[in-house]
Amino acid sequence: MKLTFWGAARTVTGSMHLLEVNDQRILLDCGLFQGKRDLTYERNLNFPFDPSSLDAVVLSHAHIDHSGNIPNLVKQGFKNSIWSTPATRDLAVAMLQDSGHIQQQDAEYVNRKRARDGLPPIEPLYTRRDAVEAVRQFITVGYRRPFLVAPGVSCQFLDAGHILGSAIVVLDITEGAETRRLVFSGDLGRPDMAIINDPETVAEADFLIMESTYGNRRHESRDEARQSLRRVVNETYRRRGKVIIPSFAVGRTQELVYSLNILTEAQKVPSIDIYVDSPLAVNVTDVFRGHPECYDSETLELLDQRRDPFGFRRLRYIRDVEDSKALNFLRDSAVIISASGMCESGRILHHLKNNIEDSDNAILFSGFQAEHTLGRRILDGNRRVRIFGEQYDVRAHVEAINGYSAHADSEELLAWVRPMNRQRLQQVFLVHGELDSATALNGQLRGLGIANVEIPERGQSFDL
Repeated sequence: MKLTFWGAARTVTGSMHLLEVNDQRILLDCGLFQGKRDLTYERNLNFPFDPSSLDAVVLSHAHIDHSGNIPNLVKQGFKNSIWSTPATRDLAVAMLQDSGHIQQQDAEYVNRKRARDGLPPIEPLYTRRDAVEAVRQFITVGYRRPFLVAPGVSCQFLDAGHILGSAIVVLDITEGAETRRLVFSGDLGRPDMAIINDPETVAEADFLIMESTYGNRRHESRDEARQSLRRVVNETYRRRGKVIIPSFAVGRTQELVYSLNILTEAQKVPSIDIYVDSPLAVNVTDVFRGHPECYDSETLELLDQRRDPFGFRRLRYIRDVEDSKALNFLRDSAVIISASGMCESGRILHHLKNNIEDSDNAILFSGFQAEHTLGRRILDGNRRVRIFGEQYDVRAHVEAINGYSAHADSEELLAWVRPMNRQRLQQVFLVHGELDSATALNGQLRGLGIANVEIPERGQSFDL
């Protein structure tokens, strides 16, 4: 059994791990890498293996850094099954089509610049139509229902509690007379978060691939996060400004809406208009409504009371581009939630351009910002940033709330590992984290008596 790490190795993007066993090649996740534009395009375009040689893809969840390069994989010759939970497949239908549209738009933008420089045009990684073709290859299986991925490889999805449909991937692998268990955590969620269930635990594993996004940090609690959101909204309202929230369309947007609903009902924030300006987020919210099997007891209780956790009187979902443009002319205070979460594309760029230089406004980050992204540059305190090729002064208040993160923090990661049988656990691989986070988590795992921990580099292989 051989394991090669081709993505999310010492970084948080582009999750992609290749398992070779019994003459079968199984890809765990196929995410888009996000970073510097030139490197991003080349790395996403060129797979380090022949896509047609793969026998299966197992997808942990629908976030683009885990699923976003699947249409390109199919376009380049992958013909076999893509396994996921039903909610992940439904989210992927919306997200991959949206990503294909973005790929086309990005290629058009770059090609205008290349034409001025006398350079030949580039092709988009994939199109919306390519995304539709890829979705045809999905096969869905519910949580805790074992299925055969390949000869000798049985799989089971457990609830990762990260976003709707997110899964811990448990692979029981038989080679000859020996059966060993490989567990891939995917992205682990947090206990006691709104809407979805808590992460399930795994007691037995021989090998573990584990995320480490926040391996060196602690989050606020859900109540602390809600109080921070309340403070930012109230302070900005008193300045008569706008709160601009870059947000991932899946999970984060729905949780922010849920919290704003709670705060509004409790009269903890003023009667202020709230806009979700993202066609993808609107589509995804409809998917959320269709999967109550993923909800926690608190959200199910709201449904029993015939209350919609994703809609209230002052909330408006924006699909149409003209309605989005009209938000630029708002005179009153408002909260505008828009994608993308790392400010690399989408309508959020227009809202930042129009609001970042006004000191009455606030830019509120509620999720991780990867290196070399616009969101990271703003959060790191850069006083001038480039948006659509133009320089803007950052005069708006910049705020961050960690408590809405859908990723487990360092203590929660350790709590998830702690029930595992240490005598059976032979090796841990830390992925989906920058090097400082993974190194910190490595030290903490060793403190639990787990000594054989690796932080793989991209392209590094291990014989298990």
